[in-house]
Amino acid sequence: MPADKPSIDDLRIDRSRERRTGPLFVILVLVVPVAAGGAAAWWWMGERPVPVRVASVIQEEAGGARAAVLNASGYVTARRRATVSSKVTGKVIEVLVEEGKAVQRGQVLARLDPSTATRYLSLAQAELSASRRALSETEVRLAQARVTLGRTRALVADGIMTRADLDAAQAEVDALDARLALAREQVAVSERQVAVRENDLADLTITAPFSGVAISKDAQPGEMVSPVSAGGGFTRTGICTIVDMSSLEIEVDVNESYINRVTPRQRIEAVLDAYPDWKIPGAVITTIPSADRQKATVLVRIAFDRLDPRILPDMGVKVAFLEADRVLPAGRRDVAAIVVPRAAVRQDAGRDVVFVVQDDRLERRAVRLGAARGDTAVVVAGVAAGERVVVEGPADLKAGMRVIVKTP
Repeated sequence: MPADKPSIDDLRIDRSRERRTGPLFVILVLVVPVAAGGAAAWWWMGERPVPVRVASVIQEEAGGARAAVLNASGYVTARRRATVSSKVTGKVIEVLVEEGKAVQRGQVLARLDPSTATRYLSLAQAELSASRRALSETEVRLAQARVTLGRTRALVADGIMTRADLDAAQAEVDALDARLALAREQVAVSERQVAVRENDLADLTITAPFSGVAISKDAQPGEMVSPVSAGGGFTRTGICTIVDMSSLEIEVDVNESYINRVTPRQRIEAVLDAYPDWKIPGAVITTIPSADRQKATVLVRIAFDRLDPRILPDMGVKVAFLEADRVLPAGRRDVAAIVVPRAAVRQDAGRDVVFVVQDDRLERRAVRLGAARGDTAVVVAGVAAGERVVVEGPADLKAGMRVIVKTP
């Protein structure tokens, strides 16, 4: 069979192949995968889990803790606290106390240089001795003058001596009698002077005014101490500070708008900042009948039911003033309370809300709160016991977000 002959159709250009490899095809092949990858990356980044910390909703037993009617902050204070100093200015030669050590009433804390006081005491004692000797001399002379007066009277009666001799003998007795009284007064003055010098010497030994614990040591041997500030700041004004640990109590400033919620002997629960999980029971001692004009607060004193070595002066403390025991109507039973941490409650559009973690997703719940109890709050409605609520996380949490729970 003869081969096909070339024809004019063989000279045509095949445009179908050019359309498959043209610019539009290249754009579609390169741009579409890149855009799809970017969309996938954006979707994955948008769904990255947000780390949060959660806490469980707790259901308390019925008739358990009473609700708090007021919360306030304050400090642990000591009713008996003293910075011990000396009565006189002097140089310290010995300090016998250390920080943290217990001291007893009358225990020697420090001694000052006694050299000058000792010399003054010796001088006063010498003056007393001289006064007593002068008194003895006057007593002897007076006794002799009285004997002479008796003889003179007898001689005048016999006419041997004149009336003038009798008057002179009487005057001598009267003069020595007055001198004896003066000598006795001088002895009394000298005795008082000795007592003063002995007291000055005793003041150089500084003792504890009451039993307690030394919380600071303010002077060292060789330094000058004085009951008043002197010497351009180089003179100490105290030896140490002592606190009576048995006198610890709480002082809180309550806003005057809420002071009507505080009553004497009202029960409280205190939580030290150093021990946030330790609830310390106590009761109100009294309300100081004076308000602070600048802060608009009233000072309230609170007593601990029982002291503990962990309670230290000047510790920060949060106090929850508890409501009085409730008397329920006949036939009505107390209901168990649902409690959440206050950190879990957020504000959204003027409402109290919490975020509940359900299957690694957030669910927004509007809640109705009851009374506050320190760092917790009673939830009347909105959550159930056992659910997990967010207590720490970003401020922009939203319903439906994926989260990952951080471990403590």
